Amino acid sequence: MERKRNIDELLEELGAQAPEGYYISLHLRFASPLMTYQTYNQAWIDHYTRHSYLLRDPLVAWGVSRTGTTRWSELDLPDPFGIFAEAAEYGLRYGMSVACGPTTSRTIASLARADREFSDEEIETVRAIVEALHAATEPPAALTPAEAEALRIVASGERYAAGAARLGISESAFKARLKSARTKLFARTSAEAIQRAKEYRLI
Repeated sequence: MERKRNIDELLEELGAQAPEGYYISLHLRFASPLMTYQTYNQAWIDHYTRHSYLLRDPLVAWGVSRTGTTRWSELDLPDPFGIFAEAAEYGLRYGMSVACGPTTSRTIASLARADREFSDEEIETVRAIVEALHAATEPPAALTPAEAEALRIVASGERYAAGAARLGISESAFKARLKSARTKLFARTSAEAIQRAKEYRLI
């Protein structure tokens, strides 16, 4: 619970730095992030999604290929689809991005405002928040044998009662193992935990 509270507090701090919203993709692995959060206005999110801009966004290419910080106006990559110009029409006129972590677990964040460029001090503050979020959401290096076995059993299609009987434990104990695995993997459901455990090669 403490870890979740810390993440929520950091996201609140991030939001305070982004008058026009933010997007953060945490621990991008195997083309899928562990978690994403965004507070851009819904009209822009819908427009961005409808045009599949994630695959064309120069900020994504920048974040995947390097670490550090950049103002959008200083980005040294082409924008052939005019995504920045379209973003400005939705109020995202000025922005900055941060990328951190190894290429195997990259975190990328972008923040926007409508009135002015981000200052050097603000960029440094955001960088520190994003790096703290990256550290706070680090996936586990391993699950306990009991957690991994419980996930494998559920992944095989067995119900909780049958899984508990197979292991010779109570159903509540079996559910506790699944809950512990979900917590470690930041998963809302056992199915999501199984998927992430497979992606991270933990089961």
